[in-house]
Amino acid sequence: MKLYNLKDHNEQVSFTQAVKQGLGSQQGLFFPNELPEFELTEIDQLLEMDFVSRSSKILSAFIGDEIPEQELASRIKAAFTFPAPVQTVSDDVACLELFHGPTLAFKDFGGRFMAQMLALSKSSDEKITILTATSGDTGAAVAHAFYGMENINVVILYPQGKISPLQEKLFCTLGGNIRTIAIEGDFDDCQALVKQAFDDQELKQAIGLNSANSINISRLLAQICYYFEAVAQLPQEKRNQLVISVPSGNFGDLTAGLLAKSLGLPVKRFIAATNANDTVPRFLSSGDWTPHKTVATLSNAMDVSQPNNWPRVEELFRRKSWQLNALGYGALSDEQTRAAVRELAAEGYISEPHAAIAWRVLRDQLQDGEYGLFLGTAHPAKFKESVEDILQQTLPLPAELAERADLPLLSDTLPAEFAALRTYLTGKAS
Repeated sequence: MKLYNLKDHNEQVSFTQAVKQGLGSQQGLFFPNELPEFELTEIDQLLEMDFVSRSSKILSAFIGDEIPEQELASRIKAAFTFPAPVQTVSDDVACLELFHGPTLAFKDFGGRFMAQMLALSKSSDEKITILTATSGDTGAAVAHAFYGMENINVVILYPQGKISPLQEKLFCTLGGNIRTIAIEGDFDDCQALVKQAFDDQELKQAIGLNSANSINISRLLAQICYYFEAVAQLPQEKRNQLVISVPSGNFGDLTAGLLAKSLGLPVKRFIAATNANDTVPRFLSSGDWTPHKTVATLSNAMDVSQPNNWPRVEELFRRKSWQLNALGYGALSDEQTRAAVRELAAEGYISEPHAAIAWRVLRDQLQDGEYGLFLGTAHPAKFKESVEDILQQTLPLPAELAERADLPLLSDTLPAEFAALRTYLTGKAS
């Protein structure tokens, strides 16, 4: 598999290089040279397979012979140890539940697959530092995926006071090779610090820098697999008019869904659902890319004003000659989000703010004869405080959260200044 840098098409790397490197020069994202497509008969055959076998075929189509299919299948089996069930909500709408992994969020799929790919590609004595920013769920997924791995240090930046307490507990209580830093700023500040670190060649070399954000191609490719898993669970008559609504922050999830469509998965259209950080909906409406300052919302994992993966979306649409105006979009305020959580609960489905936004935008745009699927990206208990406040009822804690809820936080705190982060990395993470 060859990939090119979106900011410098002359920079071409293998899949393994892209996994280890994370970003290209000028902070460019890697994108596949070839966009494979399955025939209709192959799609039908894929949808009859089990999750792991199907995922092996999908990822092999991108990766090629760089990793033998048997080895790849073994790694996928080790990563995808939990289901992605489709839960019916109403006659014409269902939720793809992506929160049944160890950290109760969709990021478990990408984080665990990336950990397998990195372990496969690095030499036994090679030291790597994973540096990543999180707006909530990435941190936990990456931390648990890499926890205890030899010669791999993980440093996770998150905006202080801007993620839920239980999200914080999931990844800031591990210790060992996992270090967490509360940054005095917002998620965009954290993301900017990661990018600055990658631009510092001396630092990259000194600590073997890598990123596990959704910008890493292995994370992105892994997420394609659960879109196929969703369609495989639907009866034939519901597959032909399928509309998928994706709660969107950094836009990795939507990118993966569009790549699934590019492979031939029958999806009529996608909807990008955001909160008040609505750079993409405003762009799709007006044609003007004008990011505002990030604001804190109930759906904090989507508090991103400059989504990193958007250039990949634009590149895919360019390569496939698709029209951007075919992409649905919508944005909800916190007040509307609260109402959506309550309305979903009235339908008999308890959800959290991110999925509720995707459901509400989907419900408002679904047409007669269409079948809607929205992504449930996190377990409602990860947002226990806000969901309980909205619904005025108590949520039981799943075991994964209950066992960490009372542990002390092990995080350090730093200002949103690169010099402070650089000192920290060279002093502690090397």
